[in-house]
Amino acid sequence: MFVYNIIEIGNYRGNIMENKNRVIFHVDVNSAFLSWEAAYRMHLGSSIDLREIPSVVGGDVESRHGIVLAKSMPAKECGIKTGETLYKAREKCPELVIVPPNFQLYIMYSDELIEILKEYTPDIQKFSVDECFLDFTGMEHMYKDPVALAYEIKGRIKKELGFTVNIGISNNKLLAKIASDLKKPDMVHTLYPSQIEEKMWPLPVEALFMVGKATAPKLHRLNINTIGDLARYDRNILKQKFKSFGTMIWSFANGIENSQVRSDSHIDVKCIGNSTTQPFDVKDMETARKVLLFLCETVCLRLRNSKNLCSLVAVSMRNSEFINYSRQRKLDYYTDSTIKVWNIACELFKEGWKGDAIRNMGVRVSKLCSNDFMQISMFDDRNVEKMRALDKTIDNIRMKYGSYAIVRCSFLNSGLNAINGGYRL
Repeated sequence: MFVYNIIEIGNYRGNIMENKNRVIFHVDVNSAFLSWEAAYRMHLGSSIDLREIPSVVGGDVESRHGIVLAKSMPAKECGIKTGETLYKAREKCPELVIVPPNFQLYIMYSDELIEILKEYTPDIQKFSVDECFLDFTGMEHMYKDPVALAYEIKGRIKKELGFTVNIGISNNKLLAKIASDLKKPDMVHTLYPSQIEEKMWPLPVEALFMVGKATAPKLHRLNINTIGDLARYDRNILKQKFKSFGTMIWSFANGIENSQVRSDSHIDVKCIGNSTTQPFDVKDMETARKVLLFLCETVCLRLRNSKNLCSLVAVSMRNSEFINYSRQRKLDYYTDSTIKVWNIACELFKEGWKGDAIRNMGVRVSKLCSNDFMQISMFDDRNVEKMRALDKTIDNIRMKYGSYAIVRCSFLNSGLNAINGGYRL
């Protein structure tokens, strides 16, 4: 997360100038999931580039589950939006190609991206699976022209890994991130303090980091429609209406952000989850346990890849009448073990299940901390290190040889595939 400072309006320009010698890049993969799927298929010999046809990543429309996670430009031109259901997307574009998500593949490409970036600077902060910050401050003797350097990095990624990125350049993380979003795909943009009024202020206020769907309508009611409107607005009124959040977004609108690029290995996330709508109703505990296992496989792989441990597990259920209910449990220890999370998830499901037909199930882990140090509970079994080693081995096999290289035997005749967040019949 960005760290912000509350600064008096008369001093904010001086604050920006303190960072004038910093050189920060934000690298963002264009349509990451779709690009990675396309690059992988073409690497295997496919003649069809998913990026050049109407296509989306989002599950299996025949199984009645999934939303659009990523879309190609031709799909966007058909009016398809990220987050809408696959059913609606297919209505807009009957010839739409739908590809189920493959999180192991995405982790593999994300890691390969980081390996290239490490050749240029050790100061890398992984902000999400498909974006990161790089700090080149003090390296002017090596890289005299940041824009030329960005083009070199972008070109190498395209040539060696087969996908494109946008790179934003500025002297803080906030402006670098906004710069990378200015125009896509396969572009390099700068957004220095002297360019804020020209490049950033005309953008809609929704384009500002931390201004989401809930905040934007409230700002519109104050006649704040652009980032410039927000930057010039009375900060005291914003503070009165939005408390400290109002001061934060005002600071962001003025380009104020001073956090450092942290080169630690874990990804800052609040929670990790996965859910699925089954193509059948779950009516017995044995089937529920298998669905929960397939959800925990994906959730815990992502948890381990983020270099985090969890201490809270939650299970959600939706029955065939669309009634939702859930259960959660706070643990007295931290874990990233698939089996441990699955056992807890099964207990929570058993506690909360009312015996009705379940159509949608979800597993979420939160209360995360870095896995740099792991405190073993006195109640842990003696094989905890063996379990962690087994999880790591399974992760490595799947990332190296593909999602189906190793599958739990309980899924062989069940019709379930606990790898990609979907079903394989």
